[in-house]
Amino acid sequence: MVEETHFGFSRVPLHDKQARVDDVFHKVASRYDLMNDLMSGGLHRIWKDIFTARIRPSRKARFRHLDVAGGTGDIAFRVANAGSASTEVVVLDINAGMLEEGRRRAAKRRFDGTLDFVEANAEELPFAANSFDCYTIAFGIRNVPRIDQALTEAHRVLRRGGKFLCLEFSHMNVPVLDRLYEAYSFRCIPLIGRLVAGDPEPYRYLVESIARFPDAESFRDKVARAGFERASFTRLSGGIVAIHSGWKL
Repeated sequence: MVEETHFGFSRVPLHDKQARVDDVFHKVASRYDLMNDLMSGGLHRIWKDIFTARIRPSRKARFRHLDVAGGTGDIAFRVANAGSASTEVVVLDINAGMLEEGRRRAAKRRFDGTLDFVEANAEELPFAANSFDCYTIAFGIRNVPRIDQALTEAHRVLRRGGKFLCLEFSHMNVPVLDRLYEAYSFRCIPLIGRLVAGDPEPYRYLVESIARFPDAESFRDKVARAGFERASFTRLSGGIVAIHSGWKL
């Protein structure tokens, strides 16, 4: 029997999901942050600021940071700005189009040469064990076919004392507003995608993938099962997103 997984609300063979996700992000790469602004009303920038404020790279000792599924550089730029000459930031993404957009933006912001862009799979990180002080993944873990495998890999590459941080959409827990948010997501976001990017389908998938993602408590338990200590989460904006964290101790 062929192993299956979900792609939005559809069921697809597990080995097909990554290619389908790649196709989605190839289509949206050049307008990814613009669409994030339109879909979230600019809130994604505040969420990312709060998220990266938890990283605190050392300004004295060497600090190695890995940002997974971070192709456009949004998180990496913030970490590099917060760090020092001893801060090393690796941006990893499986999608070449997203990485190309990140390199272009890095050059525009004069980060070229200070960030390392790597094309690779979150499920099979091309790094030695105990290599990084911090691992982040923002709005990317729900697109990984084997989430548990990606979490195991995150744990493997972190040093003892290293921190795992994940920013991801969650489930709003404010009565009435949760129904309004759902209606907005399924009716308006694909329409915005059609008007701005010329194609509603990638954004329909993104909305469906958010709806299918585990609630904050369930995902916290996945993080703990991957070996992380002190697994916890913080809801933002009424639960629209959550910051998950854990330590390799």
